[in-house]
Amino acid sequence: MILLTKFDTLSFMSLENKENPLGYEKISTLLRKFAVPGVIAMVVNSIYNIVDQIFIGWGVGYLGNAATNVAFPVTVIAVAVFLSLGVGGATRYSIYLGEKRTEDAAKVVGIAITAAIAFGLFYAAFVFIFLKQMLYAFGATDEIFKYALQYTSITNIGLPFIVVMNVITHIAIADGSPKYSMACMVTGGIINTILDPVFIFVFHLGVAGAAWATVIAQFISFIIAICYIKRFKRVTLKKEYFKLNLKQTLVTIKYGMSQGLTQCAMCLVMVCMNRTMVHYGALSKYGAEIPLAASGIVMKINAIVIAVLIGIIQGMQPIIGFNYGARHFDRVKKTFFLAIKCELIITILADLCFQFFPEVILSIFGKGDPLYMEFSVIFMKTFLICLPLGAVQMLSSNLFASIGKSVKGALLSLTRQVIFFIPILYVLPLLYGMEGVLFVGPAADALSCFTAVGCVIHEFKHFDLSGKKLSAESK
Repeated sequence: MILLTKFDTLSFMSLENKENPLGYEKISTLLRKFAVPGVIAMVVNSIYNIVDQIFIGWGVGYLGNAATNVAFPVTVIAVAVFLSLGVGGATRYSIYLGEKRTEDAAKVVGIAITAAIAFGLFYAAFVFIFLKQMLYAFGATDEIFKYALQYTSITNIGLPFIVVMNVITHIAIADGSPKYSMACMVTGGIINTILDPVFIFVFHLGVAGAAWATVIAQFISFIIAICYIKRFKRVTLKKEYFKLNLKQTLVTIKYGMSQGLTQCAMCLVMVCMNRTMVHYGALSKYGAEIPLAASGIVMKINAIVIAVLIGIIQGMQPIIGFNYGARHFDRVKKTFFLAIKCELIITILADLCFQFFPEVILSIFGKGDPLYMEFSVIFMKTFLICLPLGAVQMLSSNLFASIGKSVKGALLSLTRQVIFFIPILYVLPLLYGMEGVLFVGPAADALSCFTAVGCVIHEFKHFDLSGKKLSAESK
């Protein structure tokens, strides 16, 4: 009788796993299946701003690039919200599927999409009203302001589109459709790349042309994403699931808090960095505008690497979330370590390119004042030298977000950008001037990496204890 009970239990677990490949398929196969489309999608998404920078650099000059750098925090705030809703919604969705709570998973989708629409419209209205004040707060000088105002006034129209589109595509990945998510991003990226040179060089619209190209591309991606609502695989969505529920929205944001706070912190860092660059640049031979433009270009280049990492995070999130919900802790750990290996290979290769070929990379964005190129090269080689360490911290904080430990994930995500970066940003320049600014990034990357590793080791010890407890109970 005891043997029969055990056999029945094992049969039920096997059947339960086979209902969703996340519970039984090989980890490397799953991560490749989910991460590769996610990486492509996120890289293409980052191209929106990269392409603008390239064509603005050649068509307008480094002042135009400085303007888009000042305007970028407006978009980063929107990114913070759609990542909170998108990652939070995808995490809850994966965990609920792992726990066989299909209806709850469906409700998460509806509420997240409705909340995204509401926020997108509200934020666009807010930016429209306070745009001038925001641009000056983000570090605009009088010479740059006119370009930044012209660019952001137009891109603000697309903010609701990118919020809703990204929330849907994040949850689509958790639903088992990473290729559909990729298609949304890739289509927009291609359209943006085609329209940018047409609007800037053919119609001579300058930064306004780059902005209109971005908005049109975002709208088309948004339409493709909306079409997925009727194509969900794991759940059936009903009209009543799309009612705005503040309580459930806050729960979803809590699950995605790590990614959202990372972006908010990034926005704060960019603002502080811009103002620091302007202040200490004015005291150096480079002037105020050159460091501002150069840092913006380097950050946008680094954003491509970050996009790859976010794609890997998107790939590991549904695997980790489902298996954590199903109490398969060994698969959670295997997924995380494989993601870390991929991250280290990618960031080390990227860092080698930044160290040995900075002039080649930077020349893509146009050639201006020799001092501009001189500072850009120095900034890239120094500021990004510890990039692999910062990436370890990034994946580690998202491990906690993926298993529903949002507070710990959020706190860990803040270590690099806020707890370490901002204090160092104000201390080192006081001691070493502009040279001190260059070493802020490496110092913050190293300190946040050591903190993250300690937290992950502690969490995995808890996994081992829980695994032993589950094994004892099964006997």
